Amino acid sequence: MIDRRSLLASFAIAPLMGTRALAASDTPTITATTGMIADIARRLTGGEVSALMGAGMDPHSYRPTRSDILTLSRADIILWHGLHLEAQFTDVLSDLARQRTVVALADTLPKTHLLADPAYPDRPDPHVWFDPRLWSDLVRAAADVLATAGFDTAAPADALLKDIAALDTYARQVLGTVPEMSRLLVTAHDAFAYFGRAYGWQVEGIQGISTDSEAGLARISDLVSLLVERDVAAVFVESSVSDRAIRALIEGVTAQGHYITIGGELYSDAMGPDGTYEGTYVGMIDHNITTIARALGGDAPERGMVGKLNAGT
Repeated sequence: MIDRRSLLASFAIAPLMGTRALAASDTPTITATTGMIADIARRLTGGEVSALMGAGMDPHSYRPTRSDILTLSRADIILWHGLHLEAQFTDVLSDLARQRTVVALADTLPKTHLLADPAYPDRPDPHVWFDPRLWSDLVRAAADVLATAGFDTAAPADALLKDIAALDTYARQVLGTVPEMSRLLVTAHDAFAYFGRAYGWQVEGIQGISTDSEAGLARISDLVSLLVERDVAAVFVESSVSDRAIRALIEGVTAQGHYITIGGELYSDAMGPDGTYEGTYVGMIDHNITTIARALGGDAPERGMVGKLNAGT
């Protein structure tokens, strides 16, 4: 287990932790924890932004490495999600926040807009990116932070907010074509509650909100009964979570004489590969919406909202 204080000392970062006296020509360096937060910063600045967690990485359990802490210590601005998503980063970021700009963007959201974690009623569900309207509020918060640092974010923020609004409109259109009885999204862990609230769907995860929770036999049995009763055609695996529990669920449904399949892989806690459309926030959600709608009997274009799915960059 990493001892954050010894690591900070080993990197001799004390000179780096002070507020830097940047020259007028210097551009502040930006580091983000998750790919979704990094994508916001890249869109708003048009520049390079380091992301500590890439495709397929689970932020719930990810522990900062020596390299991560060095990268963080060299950044002028650190943007992270918050709401206990990056649970292993909290102490490190608190240390670094003493003398540099460190902002948990989701912590700026009004508490009345957040859903609770059923396992921890006093702790919000962090998966707010699955509601594009909430994500727009994070864009505005990031734009304010970066504008204060000297970036001209007005036009990029407007463009990004328009893209997210179009994504929300697309989601409502194609998800609305899914037969009502089939509007049941079952995934490996309970990451999609904000999706369910935004679009009026029932969502069920085998595991809880954190991937550290365990899936019990009783939970799988309940979901088997629900899927058979609703005659749902597909369940979904996630790119950052093991598919073991989903496959056990499918076996249980099949044993009841009901045919069900894996409808596709969804991006839950991480975006797609770097350099691809799915490796952007808009592409990530476009992929999910399109995959869900098509697998559950809806009408959605194979290549998604703007024809970019599975098209590389």
